[in-house]
Amino acid sequence: MSDAEAFEPLELAPGLWRWTADHPRWDPRATPGSTGDWGPRVGCVLVLGADTATFIDALVPADSAPFWGWADQLVAGAAECHALTTIGFHRRSRDELVERYGARTSRAREALPAGVEKRSLRGAGEVAYWLSGQRALVLGDRVLGDGRGGLRLCPESWIAYLGNGLTIERLRELLRPLLELPVARVLVSHGDPVLADGRTALAKAIRC
Repeated sequence: MSDAEAFEPLELAPGLWRWTADHPRWDPRATPGSTGDWGPRVGCVLVLGADTATFIDALVPADSAPFWGWADQLVAGAAECHALTTIGFHRRSRDELVERYGARTSRAREALPAGVEKRSLRGAGEVAYWLSGQRALVLGDRVLGDGRGGLRLCPESWIAYLGNGLTIERLRELLRPLLELPVARVLVSHGDPVLADGRTALAKAIRC
């Protein structure tokens, strides 16, 4: 296994884990600003409660043995497991988690474990998740890492498929209520997460 494919989960806060995996549909020739303009690795999240385990946008790496060995240990003490997605494109390995752990899916969003709250971005085709215990906000495709330690909004091409006339300006309005949360961390699927003063980084992305 190459270094680029190594499975290296990081515990960002007590009970909050993030890992990255190579996405099989990454296109290194994608045109900047196009719908395929994203990096080769995508971010995935696992949050542990008192007796729950919640995966968000999970992708099992191609070399799956290290992942399953790690996940089996963490999920072993959970009475209940969830496999959530922020956006339809991020179903990724959801079915594998359902098969292995009997995980509940995004269809059961009304019965989320304590400390995991959904924040719908109505009209933007996405649900953000607020992890109150870790003060972490998990986002899908609407907010990305900017490659400089901060955040940026997605390209306009990424919302055109919705066909509802959503503009970047309207997306800013949909994201603004998230600034009411005491966000310390912002975990994104594409790009690096922001692990301190996340609210400031999100506010800057919304204003830009």
